[in-house]
Amino acid sequence: MLNIGVGSVFLRYFAAMANSFRHTLNRLPNAVRPLAFVAVIVLIGLLFPAEQQFKYQYQKQQRWRYTDLEAPFDFAILKTEEELRADREEVLAQTTLVFAIDDSIAAQRISDFKAQFDLQLSNVRASNTFVDVLRRPERYQTYGAALLGRIYQRGVLLLSASEAQLPKEQVITVLRGNTFQERTLENMLTQQTARDLVSDSLPYSQLREPEFLLTLLQDQIQANLFYSPERTEQVRQTALDQIVTARGLVQKGDLIISQNSIVTDELYQVLRSYERAYEEQVLSQRSLPSVFIGYLLLTALVVVLFALYLRRYAPLIYHKTTKLFFLLMWLLVFSYLVYFVENAVGLSSYLLPFCIVPITVKTFYNEELALYTHLVVVLIAGCLSSFGFEFAFLQILAGMVVVLSPFDTRDWSGFFQALAFIFLTYSIGYLGIALIREDSFWAIDWSVYGWLFMNAFLTLLAYPLIPLLERIFGFVSNITLMELSDMNRPLLRELALKAPGTLQHSLQVGHLGEAAARRIKADPLLVRVAALYHDIGKVTQARYFIENQDGQNPHQQLSPLESAKLIISHVEEGVKLAQKQGLPPVLIDFIRTHHGTTTTAYFLHQYQQQQPDGTANLTDFQYPGPRPRTREEAILMLADSVEAACKSLDHPTEEQLFGLIDKVINGKRDSGQLDHATLTFKELDMVRKEFKQMMRSVHHIRVAYPDEE
Repeated sequence: MLNIGVGSVFLRYFAAMANSFRHTLNRLPNAVRPLAFVAVIVLIGLLFPAEQQFKYQYQKQQRWRYTDLEAPFDFAILKTEEELRADREEVLAQTTLVFAIDDSIAAQRISDFKAQFDLQLSNVRASNTFVDVLRRPERYQTYGAALLGRIYQRGVLLLSASEAQLPKEQVITVLRGNTFQERTLENMLTQQTARDLVSDSLPYSQLREPEFLLTLLQDQIQANLFYSPERTEQVRQTALDQIVTARGLVQKGDLIISQNSIVTDELYQVLRSYERAYEEQVLSQRSLPSVFIGYLLLTALVVVLFALYLRRYAPLIYHKTTKLFFLLMWLLVFSYLVYFVENAVGLSSYLLPFCIVPITVKTFYNEELALYTHLVVVLIAGCLSSFGFEFAFLQILAGMVVVLSPFDTRDWSGFFQALAFIFLTYSIGYLGIALIREDSFWAIDWSVYGWLFMNAFLTLLAYPLIPLLERIFGFVSNITLMELSDMNRPLLRELALKAPGTLQHSLQVGHLGEAAARRIKADPLLVRVAALYHDIGKVTQARYFIENQDGQNPHQQLSPLESAKLIISHVEEGVKLAQKQGLPPVLIDFIRTHHGTTTTAYFLHQYQQQQPDGTANLTDFQYPGPRPRTREEAILMLADSVEAACKSLDHPTEEQLFGLIDKVINGKRDSGQLDHATLTFKELDMVRKEFKQMMRSVHHIRVAYPDEE
């Protein structure tokens, strides 16, 4: 229960921090957006080298296209990776395990022995046994303490199950303080052999009653020599650092390779060694601003094109700071990951799961934006990778597979299939590149496939990242939407109990909106879940809404103005309830926009009839808005109005039903409620047709047959 409570507190704290972060970003002025792109360019530009690159390009089994190359300085011929790997394996095989002695255990056990000795001495004094012990207790105690001291000085070894399987002749290193001593396991004491040593030593102690000490001493035997993985690793690392990395020397003026010569394996290693030495001795001393500026210009070009794309084709993202930062984040994250991996020993950039970018962006947005963002990330990261063209080529191919894969984060089997296709794409793509580069099938570096497999495996991180990013940036994924659609959620249970008519209305609006969203390839799940929650504000005053009334109308006791304010308040109350329950911001936006800035026409008309000479204040009868800004919000508004309007018809004809639907949709369109939504006229017409088809089925409209004579 304590763990659950702590976890709940942590989740609430994390949610509060995420909300504060989003609100801070959204309050930033508009000028921050272009500055954010500039900041990304500068931060990425810092990663690019400011030195010239090695001017020769060469590959194994290819001809040397340049003139004869002579060594301009002395340099060492470095060992190949295979040679270094063999040296490292030999060193690791020869490195012994290190066990460290804990001297505090000996002092504690000797102290415990003396205390137990005094206690047992008082017991035997009362029984008048062990006469010699009573006569000379100091001699017995001194002998026992000295014997324990010798045993612990030698060390009592604690072995794990795997270490116990080592042969007796296995050499280990015993560490006491800063002193190392090598011993074999055969000469080491364990707890059992130490107890046996006590029982074997006491008869030769020249004590008259040595049995008095036997149990006291054996009870104080405890391991004080433990395996130290840190010290073992330190010893291994020291030995690895002493490995010689060179196996020859090229002197200044020596011919490295002649023109048109074939770059054999041996010459390739010499050229690699020369390139490394050239970078260290020459290029590192030449800091050319023009190189840095060139990289910076390329980065700026890519980022500016990305900004223009967002501004034109994704304006809602461009003008929403949190969403913009979410996309720009990936440029920085993978640029720095490539930089650190490239500068780390023993790692490859092929390890990095670039496909996480299109997966997450596709989850929260669409395929087009996912692919474009992936291209931008790969183009920038490709400039930082030592693999160049082949790296960018493979990553772009993998991103295309992600965009084309119909996987859903709710479907684990589909997710794993997508990962399998990603790995297959990497594998085939690398094989093609390697066959072009190498002259032999067996010369291919097959170890790259290990990195590619790890890449595909690490792409699984997209799954736990999605809910984390949801919290931080205020997104909502299909996983969360499915959880929120559970009718046992607190808000939906309360809606079912207090406003059952509203719940039925919400369910019908959900079915209607889901079908329309699927028709125009919007997000049907988002519309359906949003429909469930769009009227939750009605639970506070459920009886004032007609779908929850049982024949009595409480509005008869109110003025039109009071009734209008009460009806309008369900939007604000719904927002408060949703925020209190921690609903995602995207669902709260549906609550705010499902009435847009329309008016409560019925009560406005009543007010005008009661006060024909007065002028009604339109804002008193108008919903606060805002108007719908996405296709999904527009669909929910239309579905809500169409479902409510059609419910007022009693056995309508098809003409009446379709006429009412056209009237509702045209009214929303003509009043400007859809002006801010990204809904095209073609899509609106498709939505209209879907509504007519759905409502026709709901009202069971059939062909009218003539009466039989």
